[in-house]
Amino acid sequence: MEKDMALSPVVSMQHISKHFPGVKANDDVSLELYSGQVLALLGENGAGKSTLMNMLVGLYRPDSGSIYIRGKLQDIHSPQDSMALGIGMVHQEFMLVGNMSVYENIVLGIKDLPFVPKVEEIRERIIALSAQYGLQVDPDAIIHNLSVGEQQRVEILKLVYRGADILILDEPTAVLTPGESRELNKIIKIMLSEGKSAIFITHKMDEVIAFSHKVQVLRRGKTVNTCDTASVTPKDLANMMVGRDVLFTLDRCAFNPGEPRIALKNITVENPIGSRPFLDDVSLQIRRGEILGIAGVAGNGQTQLTEVITGLLKATKGSLLIDGKDMTNSSPLSIIKAGVAHIPADRGHSGVVGDMSVGDNLAMKKYRTHEISSGPVVKRGLLRAFADKLIKNYVIKTPTQDTSVKFLSGGNIQKTILAREIDSCGGILIAVYPSRGLDVGATEAVRQNIILQRDKGNAVLLVSEELEELQMVADYIAVMFEGKIMGTKSVKETNTEELGLMMAGYGGTI
Repeated sequence: MEKDMALSPVVSMQHISKHFPGVKANDDVSLELYSGQVLALLGENGAGKSTLMNMLVGLYRPDSGSIYIRGKLQDIHSPQDSMALGIGMVHQEFMLVGNMSVYENIVLGIKDLPFVPKVEEIRERIIALSAQYGLQVDPDAIIHNLSVGEQQRVEILKLVYRGADILILDEPTAVLTPGESRELNKIIKIMLSEGKSAIFITHKMDEVIAFSHKVQVLRRGKTVNTCDTASVTPKDLANMMVGRDVLFTLDRCAFNPGEPRIALKNITVENPIGSRPFLDDVSLQIRRGEILGIAGVAGNGQTQLTEVITGLLKATKGSLLIDGKDMTNSSPLSIIKAGVAHIPADRGHSGVVGDMSVGDNLAMKKYRTHEISSGPVVKRGLLRAFADKLIKNYVIKTPTQDTSVKFLSGGNIQKTILAREIDSCGGILIAVYPSRGLDVGATEAVRQNIILQRDKGNAVLLVSEELEELQMVADYIAVMFEGKIMGTKSVKETNTEELGLMMAGYGGTI
């Protein structure tokens, strides 16, 4: 990236500290951002990255320290204050109303909007901004009909529509495909050429290298290093972030699969509002002691495939066999009792109960077992000991196990789900984007745990949009496109180019 930076910072945060009950989220952190610059804020889950930025946009108030915007001391009380200063944030969990249109979401909450908005003028401006920044957004589209990548474009467009020139992007690629990530990089470069600036919160080293000019690394709420991106390698960044060497290859036992644990035969799921079915005559099997990876661009049937297996979605036709028994369209509880554990794609909506404690979320699948209960009576002492064990083993960063899980960082919520599901696995694990939102150290641990399940003789279905992850962890990779299986390849006998062609719908061979 070419630098175009002013002499004085557009943002200067000096000696910022912030405490929450039982945790010091930020400890004397200082940060500077210059015009035309992308600053990557790198750190493990719970390192304090999002907390620091939430103070810049007025969602939190610092306990101590000062914030200067374009050289002037500012007291930011609310997101409205920060937007008035030209600061806008795209949060990891999008702030959009699903049943409203794009243009309605973009103007929602604007104070000086006329009582009767001039809709055509709003639409024309949105279309012009979309063309200017390459955002490709239809102002009349309904939010819940858009892909995750399209929804993120709406969030960015909402900020530029309101005049933001300091953009904060919180884990912006965590839910994007590689192609969508490249498009986001192009959008940011266009904005930088106009003098806008960006802070890019991430835990991915390759994205730091690709997106940023400078990188600031946080660990346990403190800054451990700030340096020019050009002067460091991904390995350097990983070591700074976690304070130790990180493995970029994983050991595993020899591949020795057994009989099929799961078999899908000609599964079809019709789409009631579309001409193309969600799943179109899908057949596959997952064997004991095998990891079958599912590759594909988001929206090509991966979610529906896992929901059919876990009993969350009814198949229109075809059959699902678990250990040879017909379990087609069985209830989720029946599927769980058959030994299937499920790490869902949407951790916030279907992975945890936000208002319940971390401990109760961890024990959710143990209530019926003798480990924590006696008949209908849950023994709280046993539950607490069980939860403490998982918190320790999976390094879940929480003040206490009694903390509501919704107050954890996104990565630690993901760890909570992983711990519960892997612990309760009865021989079959369905893992959907299990490392999404996790830092490099946690990702390493997750991948090792998945391989351990396979080495124990369990059958694993791993859905991921990262080909690197699939090639590192899986034994075979099946590629999905428009609800169909385009082909299944041994990891040892394929390559990224061939898989990429299959993901684009070009069949099983180059």
